[in-house]
Amino acid sequence: MTVDLAESLDAVADGSPLVNAFTNSVTVNDVAQVILHWGGLPVMSEDEREVADMIAAAQACLLNMGTISESDEATMIAAGEAANEQGVPVVLDPVGVGATPTRNRVAERFASELDVAAIKGNYGEVTALAGEDAEIRGVESVGEYSDIATTAVACAQKYDTVVVASGETDVVATEEAAYEITAGDPQMGTVVGTGCMLGASVATFAGAIEDIEQAALAGTVAFGLAGEAAADGAFGDVHGPASFNVAFKDAVAGLREAGTDSADARIEQLLTI
Repeated sequence: MTVDLAESLDAVADGSPLVNAFTNSVTVNDVAQVILHWGGLPVMSEDEREVADMIAAAQACLLNMGTISESDEATMIAAGEAANEQGVPVVLDPVGVGATPTRNRVAERFASELDVAAIKGNYGEVTALAGEDAEIRGVESVGEYSDIATTAVACAQKYDTVVVASGETDVVATEEAAYEITAGDPQMGTVVGTGCMLGASVATFAGAIEDIEQAALAGTVAFGLAGEAAADGAFGDVHGPASFNVAFKDAVAGLREAGTDSADARIEQLLTI
């Protein structure tokens, strides 16, 4: 699978997809900024009275269950159902699934009842959603996941979707194949919200690129390359997590101009079913 990342970035910038992002209260600003910096238009409609109308005007819908409540669950289901009716791609970020029975139930409900175009989770979350044993502390993945590519494919098969499993290296899986993305920097793990921002990136690309597999691959590799550019100092000096966070957002905004020649070399097919 090859990805023309420059073309994908242009598609997002030219299309300016409206992304209705239902996200958690901790990272809502980061998610909005990343959508905007890729070239999309963020809107954070969380009111069940209007969410269907907002979705009707959108090109993508992000459902992030980081701070899930009973009312949030109902509104996110309403948003997902409206998106399905309108043919708007839904990206699910099942934050913390595997940590509590409530999150397990809610994530399973979203993934099963809604037509989800893509699921973005860390290694542990994807493993838990696939029905396998996972180690989750709060919303963080711990433990070893040496078979994550196979697990991600199993998750994709279970829910008829594309899966992005984020970790030391990211894995993008369909029902028939898995790809490893070798892009990113360890400093990305020092900032709260990078997982949420990756989900937002996948949703933004999905709003501009019809092929969801291409959108997931492009969004994931672009995200990693932006992290590398920030860590390398291409967008300002980095002295720690706070300055890295600023540089990273600048890198997202400036990646088109910085160049994407190495993108294809960062994608390796791991297995084919």
